Amino acid sequence: MRWHREQYLDLMTFGQAPRPMFTELFGPLIGLDAEWRAQGATEDEINMVAFDWDYVPYVFCGGYTGPQGPAPVTISETADELVQRDFLGRTMKLLKKTATIPLPMDFPVNDMDDWLRLKPFFTFNPDRIKWDEVERARKAQAEGSLVCAHIPGAFDMPRELMGEEVACMAYYEQPELIEDIIATLTDTSMRVLEPISEKLQIDQLMVHEDFAGKSGPMVGPVQVRETFQPLYRKVWDMLQSRGARIFEQDTDGNINPVIPALLDAGLTSIYPMEPAAGMDIVALRQTYGRRLAVRGGIDKHVLRQDRAAIRRELEYKLVPALHTGCVFGLDHRIPNGTPIENYRYYVALGREILGLPPLDPSRTGWARMAM
Repeated sequence: MRWHREQYLDLMTFGQAPRPMFTELFGPLIGLDAEWRAQGATEDEINMVAFDWDYVPYVFCGGYTGPQGPAPVTISETADELVQRDFLGRTMKLLKKTATIPLPMDFPVNDMDDWLRLKPFFTFNPDRIKWDEVERARKAQAEGSLVCAHIPGAFDMPRELMGEEVACMAYYEQPELIEDIIATLTDTSMRVLEPISEKLQIDQLMVHEDFAGKSGPMVGPVQVRETFQPLYRKVWDMLQSRGARIFEQDTDGNINPVIPALLDAGLTSIYPMEPAAGMDIVALRQTYGRRLAVRGGIDKHVLRQDRAAIRRELEYKLVPALHTGCVFGLDHRIPNGTPIENYRYYVALGREILGLPPLDPSRTGWARMAM
C-alpha cells in the first residue's frame, strides 16, 4: 500500500493512522538474490514488489548540509574491490561482492590544524541550495510525498574525519576541535534549511549517527547533551516551529543508555532498533510511551531459524500497543542464509497478525531501491 504523507505523519506522531504499517526497510544483503533464485524465487520477489510492502514516497528537500567537494579519484579497481581517494583525502575501499558502501582506510583529521584545512568543504555557500529541487519537492509533496531534510551527525561526522578512536578521545582531549566542527555543521545546516523552509514545508528531519554496538553507545549522555543537542535543537526547533513533525535518527546497536538524552535533544523517532543488540520495541513503548516512535525492531536473524521462531517473534512484536508510532519491519537488511520459504511465511504471517489482506498479485508495494 502506498501511504500519503499525511497518513504517515499521523502514524509516526501517534495520530489516527488508517492501519498498522508493515514494510521492508532496506531489502536483501548482497548475495541473497542469488540464493533466492536458486531456491525458485521470482524476480518480483527478489525486487520486493511481490510482497506489497507498505511505503510512503519521499522526496529530498533540495538543501545540502554535509561536506561538499570534487568527485573521488580512482586509485585501483579489480573485480572484487574499488579503491578511491575522496576530496577529504581519505582512502576509501569498496568490497564489491559484499558491500554497497565504501569504508575509509585512513582519516585526515588529528588536530585543529587538520580540521581547519578541510573546514571550507563544510561551510555554507549559496550553491548548497538547489532551488529547482526545492520546487520539485513542493510539487511532489502536493501529490502525497513526504519531504525530508538531512543534517550531518554530531558523532558520525567527527568519526568520518577522525576515525572512532580519535573522535571519542577528542571529546576529552580536544573539546575545542569538536566544538568547532559542531558549530560549523550547525551554522551550515541552519543557513541551508532556514530559507528552504520559508518556501517549502519540510515534514521530516533526518540524521545518521550509527554510534553504537552490542555493548552500547560510543558516547554517553554527557556527550549527547553537550555535543549532539546544540546541533539537533538549533535545527529541529526552527523546523518544528515551521511545521516539521518527525525528527528521526538512524543508528544501529544498543542505544538504551542515551535514549533519554536523545529525546531531550529533540528526536521523535529512531530506527532500525536491533534486537540482537538489546533493543526491544515492546519494552521501549512501555518505557517511553508516545515520546518515541520507532521503525524496524523485528529480529532479522529469526528468518534463518524455523517457523516457530518466526511466529514467536511476530506474536511478541506485532501488538496493538505498537500500531501507532511504529513502522513494523526487519531491523536491517535481510541476511544471507534466509530461505525464501521462510521469508514468504514471515510476510504472510505478519499480514495475518496485523489484520492486513492476503497478498494479491495485482497489488505491489515497496520496490527494492525505489524508496
